[in-house]
Amino acid sequence: MHLDTSLESALSTKKEYLKALKEMGLFTVKDLLEYFPRAHEDLSHFKRLYEAKDGETITTKGFFTGIKLSPAKNKRVKLVKAMFYDNAGSACDVVWFNQPHLVRMLPMDTEVIVAGKVRFEYGKITLVSPEVETVKEAQIHVGVHVPIYAQHEVITSKWLRGKIHPLLYLAKEFEEILPPEVVEQENLMGKAEAIREIHFPSSEKSLQRAKDRLGYEELFLLQLNAVQLREEWRKSRAKDSPVKGIPMDPEFVKRFFATLPFTPTGAQKVVIYEILKDMEKPFPMMRLLEGDVGSGKTIVAVMALLQAVHHGYQAAIMAPTEVLARQHLISISRYLEPFSIRVQFLIGSMKAKEKKDALTAIRDGSINLVIGTHALIQEAVEFAKLGLVVIDEQHRFGVKQREVLVRQGSPHVLHMTATPIPRTLALVAYGDQDLSVIAEMPPGRIPIITKIVPPEHRQTVYRFIEGKLQKGEQCYVICPLIDESDVLEVKSAIKEQQDLQAIFPHFKVGLLHGKMKSAEKEAVMQAFKDNQIQILVSTSVIEVGVDVPNATIMLIEGSERFGLSQLHQFRGRVGRGSAQSYCFLYTNSSTELTFARLKAMADYTDGFKLAEIDLQLRGPGEVYGIRQSGIPDLKLANVMNGVLVDRVRKAAEHIVEKLKDYPLLAEALESIRKKMEQE
Repeated sequence: MHLDTSLESALSTKKEYLKALKEMGLFTVKDLLEYFPRAHEDLSHFKRLYEAKDGETITTKGFFTGIKLSPAKNKRVKLVKAMFYDNAGSACDVVWFNQPHLVRMLPMDTEVIVAGKVRFEYGKITLVSPEVETVKEAQIHVGVHVPIYAQHEVITSKWLRGKIHPLLYLAKEFEEILPPEVVEQENLMGKAEAIREIHFPSSEKSLQRAKDRLGYEELFLLQLNAVQLREEWRKSRAKDSPVKGIPMDPEFVKRFFATLPFTPTGAQKVVIYEILKDMEKPFPMMRLLEGDVGSGKTIVAVMALLQAVHHGYQAAIMAPTEVLARQHLISISRYLEPFSIRVQFLIGSMKAKEKKDALTAIRDGSINLVIGTHALIQEAVEFAKLGLVVIDEQHRFGVKQREVLVRQGSPHVLHMTATPIPRTLALVAYGDQDLSVIAEMPPGRIPIITKIVPPEHRQTVYRFIEGKLQKGEQCYVICPLIDESDVLEVKSAIKEQQDLQAIFPHFKVGLLHGKMKSAEKEAVMQAFKDNQIQILVSTSVIEVGVDVPNATIMLIEGSERFGLSQLHQFRGRVGRGSAQSYCFLYTNSSTELTFARLKAMADYTDGFKLAEIDLQLRGPGEVYGIRQSGIPDLKLANVMNGVLVDRVRKAAEHIVEKLKDYPLLAEALESIRKKMEQE
């Protein structure tokens, strides 16, 4: 048997179990051995019964006697009872619920290890539903650090332990893909030993070393892939490309600043300098600009776009939706007024004649700046001399999009996001890009007052909103779903609009959701901007880009269903004018995790602080859509350890030039790359 042996051949089990394994994505012995435990329960410390305390879980050795089925008050409950004597001679009752098969399966007169919860009643000790295993050379269910696996409807953690343990001898076939110097420098456990120890650790220390070793490999492969992507992008510009380094012109920067009705913040100036210095280099820039809602990313983008146009290049800014693209057109055009810039708007829903004329003007170079959606990087779009592309809220570029940009001469690329991403996670998820952060807000912004609203206070909030509407202010209402869902039990946007129209009969309640056509969305948003709609009910389509200074209230239904970062994005839709703004978080949940997350929203207005809290509470995959971005699941890697992430990054940068010397590593890297491209 080998690692590539199919589980059908390797396991003697029922077809329903094999089917379940396939549903879990497990097909070979290698897959099964790489199905790591989600946790471990330490049942390795033995106690005698007389040392036990009420309510604790203990592990002890001894013998069973008198195992029998016993009647219960509730006839539907089947009780199995036994007497247990530990090796010190102490006795206790043992009870199991609805497991009648134990009567014939529990060993009598054979030494066993039991692990279960202790209950003191009427001066007697009872062990409740303990785990039992006969004493043998290698324990797998009790008496050790017991691995706990993510389960399936059919497959239990206990079943997995029983199947994985006999196959662990094949761990020796796992080849070491990390370079020897990295293993030595980082004092890492060997791959084969780490696989064995992650499942059935010999000690707490060995378990931690195994986690560190396997987590390091996950991070290393991701960072190596990112560094390699960055190097490939930097080398993508052909020698005969019309795009070259764009020199920074300090006088032009001063001239732009002089046209602004405000003074840029220190953080904005630092980031502008980083970007313009990057654009000077002979290789194309790939940079991610992070900035909280309202931190002034648009000014930074405009400066970079103007710099490219000033030096005779074309520039483009791309948004994920037509609503946001149009918003950029309006806001950016204001800053361009003092300069002679020819701007073209390009979106998918344009009429054929309009689009044809636009494509011709872009191709012949008579257009300086193009603002639009992903229509900008379609095959038919051909720029005369594209020097810079700014991409809003699209942090990861796939292979096909990069190929399109290479055909356009490999321009400089600046990604922007209003979702604050902790630095360590950004290095992991978007490590092929350099990072710039605007961590300072412009002065004079009034903090948004945020309140958690339980069901009993709903009417009070409605009365408050009515008072604000009567003063001419406006309100957003965010719903998690478009249609009714009995399963999720949250209000739909459609029903919410109907309910609110009945509650506020003297005001117009509008509706916005992702299933609407672009023209409908545009019409609704324009009506809201013009205050023809006073309350706008929306799904998460409202998350980015919409700017209505008169909107002062954000009401979020089912707020526990959104992550902190997304809630913060929603909240950023208000507070854009001079009036005090409010955010109300409706929730029917009273769980500890929900309260912790929503309280953080009420306590903090700093998006980066909230991002750190969200990362700690929910993990990277849930928080930042790492799965959606194409990054494989991180099973063991600790992305919150900044020192470790930096060390892994440096090691990857050192190895990338010598990758051909490590064929196994190159093969693993290619496998990671293919997975990311498929997702």
